[in-house]
Amino acid sequence: MREDTDGTRLIRRAYGPDRLQLQRWELKYIIGEAKALSVRDFVKSYLELDEHGQGRPDFAYAIHSLYLDSDQLATYWDTINGLKNRFKLRLRYYAEGPEAPVFFEIKRRSNDAILKKRGGVRREAVDWLLSGQLPEPQHLLSCQPWQLDAVQRFSRLMLDLQASAKVHVTYLREAWVSTHDNSIRVTMDRNIRSAAEFTSRLGTDMGRFVKPFGDQVVLELKFTGHYPGWFRDLVCSFNLDRVSASKYADGVGLIGEEQLYRRPPPAGRRLDRRRAAREASAAEPRPVGVMALD
Repeated sequence: MREDTDGTRLIRRAYGPDRLQLQRWELKYIIGEAKALSVRDFVKSYLELDEHGQGRPDFAYAIHSLYLDSDQLATYWDTINGLKNRFKLRLRYYAEGPEAPVFFEIKRRSNDAILKKRGGVRREAVDWLLSGQLPEPQHLLSCQPWQLDAVQRFSRLMLDLQASAKVHVTYLREAWVSTHDNSIRVTMDRNIRSAAEFTSRLGTDMGRFVKPFGDQVVLELKFTGHYPGWFRDLVCSFNLDRVSASKYADGVGLIGEEQLYRRPPPAGRRLDRRRAAREASAAEPRPVGVMALD
């Protein structure tokens, strides 16, 4: 079906309300495949399958991200060193082809809270924007002001960091969402692969790659507003241990920072490379309310 290969479904999504604009909390767990199947059976009593997984093998669709970073991997080191307020820059896409959309995303973290902003752009505009030029209306998939604002913010952060393409990350995502809105979301990511990538070709193929989580599944419990009570039941029922799992940072760790540096790292930056890579509070989160990050 054409929309499965050129990203047409994602173009339609870009014109509608962007589910990624709300602040939310993300709790991560690493589980095996057998447990993942049991979690699926548990979760489907509360949520429905994301529309993009319907009719697909294993209910999963492919996600590709091209992460940008400075020559000295500033955002990577912010993650490894456990900086409480940090961000990542990435180009997210779901297919190849001239009509497939590309989303310029900022993923900002403040403690456990996450705020994502993204703007969809036409593929032919990607190189123009990555060269440091500011976005123009014809580059965007939508004329909605928040999309332009997201791409403008991305451009400013990219220029401030002097960031460029560093790593291509891809995986298969199974997603379950609340039936009435997107306030609750459970995702399971499989076959997570990372590879060095210094171009903006935005392909779906991958040469030499690493698998930072092996054959394990990254389970994420995501919510806005209050922590759902049944999340606590899920965590207890399956004896889940919360971890820190960064697809970008863990991938870089296996690829090797030295393979991605364009210049030697400054003195003092090579601090305990695995620090914060798997750290997280074991305590369950208290119910919280939504608050603005910026």
